Amino acid sequence: MARTKFSADDHLYLQVADGIEKMIGEEVLKIGDKLPSVRVLSEEYGISMGTAFQAYYHLEGKGLIESRPKSGYYVRFNHRRFPELPTVMPTLSETQEVSVQDIIMQLLRNMRTKDMTNFALASPAIELLPMAKLSKSVVQALRRDPNHCLHYEEVQGNAELRKQIARLSFNWGGKIRPEEVVITAGCMEAVVTCLRAVTRAGDTIAVECPSYFGIYQVVESLGLKLVEIPSHPTEGIDLECLQQVIGELTINACLLVPNFSNPSGSCLSDANKKKLVDLLARHQIPLIEDDIYGELYFGRHRPKPCKYYDTKGLVMHCSSMSKSLAPGYRIGWIFPGKFLEEVKAIKSMHTVSGTTITQAAMAHFLGIGRYEYHLKNLRKALHTQCLRYIQGILQYFPPDTKISRPQGGFVLWVELNRKVNTYKLCVEAMKHHISIAPGRIFSNSANYSHYMRIGYGTPWNDKADKGLRTLGNLIKKMMA
Repeated sequence: MARTKFSADDHLYLQVADGIEKMIGEEVLKIGDKLPSVRVLSEEYGISMGTAFQAYYHLEGKGLIESRPKSGYYVRFNHRRFPELPTVMPTLSETQEVSVQDIIMQLLRNMRTKDMTNFALASPAIELLPMAKLSKSVVQALRRDPNHCLHYEEVQGNAELRKQIARLSFNWGGKIRPEEVVITAGCMEAVVTCLRAVTRAGDTIAVECPSYFGIYQVVESLGLKLVEIPSHPTEGIDLECLQQVIGELTINACLLVPNFSNPSGSCLSDANKKKLVDLLARHQIPLIEDDIYGELYFGRHRPKPCKYYDTKGLVMHCSSMSKSLAPGYRIGWIFPGKFLEEVKAIKSMHTVSGTTITQAAMAHFLGIGRYEYHLKNLRKALHTQCLRYIQGILQYFPPDTKISRPQGGFVLWVELNRKVNTYKLCVEAMKHHISIAPGRIFSNSANYSHYMRIGYGTPWNDKADKGLRTLGNLIKKMMA
């Protein structure tokens, strides 16, 4: 293997591992090929034996190579083995009444059982979160506050936390000021607040399809109608279709997840985000942007949100720490643009203010600079887990299974043979203490009855392996 120049940006072992991973992807190193010994790798790259071991451990964790006793390391997996992408299903162009509550509630009632192998969740496992450091921030928040955080917080949110969140926007080139931030109880409250600010009962909103099932619950509760726009599993929402719909119907708002959409994992290109923002600006249509997964990218650079291209204040940017740091702290936020006053008024009417202690603790945690360090570790873990879960599906599911290829986030979108009804599969899997999210709940008009969402937020282990193997067997029985 050729010697490589290293930069100071990453740990040395990661740069070595990335070089080997690239050679595997380009099939310079093929499945089954033996890799150089740790000693040879050390000499070839001019690195220590410890660094060489770390590089191999990293690749082994991703499932790309394997260690064979008394033989060495061998190539195990190549990204070119990925199956086909899931099919884009046709949607109905007319507006739809929404009713998915029953099926969702039936699923959620069974999701929190302790012995459940839970593939239905799109969130990080607790062991991936910095519990001890967050606890220290809670203690520091109590010590620093003369009222021990017993007082009501400002309606707009803790001033220091708003300052820290405004600083986070620097990651994508944002120039948000603390006074332009509104703190919410998680991202869903942020989305609901934005919808209340720009729509009224009977209005129509455009969403991508498939979409997170919580959006359908919210739309139904607010008495809104929706039109679903087809979305490609890698490229995101079909802008031509959206433009056509805007020309045919009165669209009062768009609600989209441009970065690592749930459940498809798609990521709209930066160029298409700009086209989207420009299109909506021409028609004066607000865009509610759910960017909750934006920081959980697998590449070297964070994808920009649509808010970056907003010059008219029509993009209402929503996000939270629920998927990246502390789900139970319920810290979310909005950059409301021109709708700041409307959002503040709705917030004051519905929740008055957020929880004082968690806002203060999060402000402390962000202020001491621990968040970015944590995110780097979380991204590496999720990327590794994503690959391992894909490999498990390839190993245990029928060969005609199609899988998405997310470059961030928590979920895989899986298409099965049309003989398989994933809602029935969900019911059968529950008997084996396995939870999945059936495709039917991610659309109101498209038929995703043979699709499902698999979350990879839990580190790969024997339980996950057994769960996918059991699912694969159940699927094969349904196809027989």
